[in-house]
Amino acid sequence: MQYEKVAENVGYKIEEILEEFGKVFSLAGQTLRDILRGRVDVKLVLTQMVKLGVDSLPLALVTATFVGMVFAVQIAYEFQLFGAGKYVGSVMALAIARELGPAITGIVVAARVAAAIAAELGTMKVTEQIDAIEALGASPVDYLVIPRFIAATLMLPLLTIFSILAAFFGGYAVAVYVVKINGSDYMATAQSFLSVWDIYGGLLKTVVFGMIIAIIACYKGLTTRGGAKGVGESTTSSVVTTLIILFIVNYFLSLLFFK
Repeated sequence: MQYEKVAENVGYKIEEILEEFGKVFSLAGQTLRDILRGRVDVKLVLTQMVKLGVDSLPLALVTATFVGMVFAVQIAYEFQLFGAGKYVGSVMALAIARELGPAITGIVVAARVAAAIAAELGTMKVTEQIDAIEALGASPVDYLVIPRFIAATLMLPLLTIFSILAAFFGGYAVAVYVVKINGSDYMATAQSFLSVWDIYGGLLKTVVFGMIIAIIACYKGLTTRGGAKGVGESTTSSVVTTLIILFIVNYFLSLLFFK
């Protein structure tokens, strides 16, 4: 009897999760349809590009630089032991372009931006500002979701480029000036092993990441209930859900692009 109750509760939970994902996909579909119909306010998009992208740049650069430095410390000494120090640059370049750069940027932006979007839209929801927008005959999707969706989709790849450069040259500084690896070998092997597709593949990942972050955060904000407590719950749920989905999607995109 107890096992049946547990199974029933698990079934309800799975059904609830699937229903929520269905609503997220519905919001994504509506957003894409309205974009294709030209319902884009360029001024609002530019404002969100500054808020979601430019304002995230310092955090992304600092995080990427030190992750690159830590990664270089972990591999450079080991490669030196086996006489393969000159290949540190190639490993750094491939790992950063394919995985570390996109992943770091996605995580940093998800932590900062998803929380901000969910909190902002959640506050608007519980204070009935979104109801007022609908009462005036405007679409909350066109006014609130589309600008954030486009901004996140465009700015994630740009942030990733800066993150890749910061991580790579942070690793270069450690490998060359701390581990004493030849700088010319570092750059030469990085250039010879890194292909254009490694960079493009990593950037394509972040296009998908940007869409996921914006849609999930907007959905969580628009469905907020329960006053200030609900806003807090939506904000936390937005970040946690976004990060989990990013890690899962990153795995499958890596298989698709780089296997």
